[in-house]
Amino acid sequence: MILRALVVDDEAVARRRLRRLLGKVGGVEVVGEARDGKEALARIRELRPDVVFLDIRMPELDGLAVARTGSDLPPVVFTTAYDEHAVAAFEAAAVDYLLKPIEEERLRLAVERVRDRLARKVDPAALAALLDRLGVAGGAAPMRLAARHGGAIHLLDPRRITRLFARGGYVAVRLGDREFLLEDSLSALEERLAPLGFVRVHRSELVRLDAIRRLRREGDGGIVTLADGQEARVSRRALPDLSARLGLPG
Repeated sequence: MILRALVVDDEAVARRRLRRLLGKVGGVEVVGEARDGKEALARIRELRPDVVFLDIRMPELDGLAVARTGSDLPPVVFTTAYDEHAVAAFEAAAVDYLLKPIEEERLRLAVERVRDRLARKVDPAALAALLDRLGVAGGAAPMRLAARHGGAIHLLDPRRITRLFARGGYVAVRLGDREFLLEDSLSALEERLAPLGFVRVHRSELVRLDAIRRLRREGDGGIVTLADGQEARVSRRALPDLSARLGLPG
């Protein structure tokens, strides 16, 4: 399968270099370019590419704003000279985050990740949403989270989950010795799972409150130990609220 790619960067030199690297990787056809976020959205609507290689710092509309415009965007690979946007990029459901100057092998890995996402037969997010709707309509079906493991889609009971955490461009869940991947952002899962007692304790950590067995201070934040032995970081900002929820002194 030849991937149809849109290259978005406000610097012509950077666009040319990425075109050249994609030519070396192979299996990718650059069908268009854009110089800023507004032009990128127009080109996406016009060309319907399979993947967008998207710079972050651009005039008019930056790359993060483009990625947050809607769920109908193709897979996005961010290309930037700045590493401080990585968390925000993955929360915007980026497939990958490449730091300039981009290396050929690193780009090859990003292309494979895009192929992996496009090759999936089932959309986990859509399946989870359907299950939720059925649960509301029928009043009996419990909430399930659709997640990938071993090339298959698994429906997980959130009541068995103690922790969800950021893992690359996904959210990960550990059950026993297996790790499952979800495509929803932590922010979306935080809202969805709040009724089941899940709380955000760090920008990359979501835990089930009744699974917490120990909280210890570490630096300005802390570490919680969960019922299944997993540990999660607690940020300085989240620590006072978590302590209050657990009935501990602040």
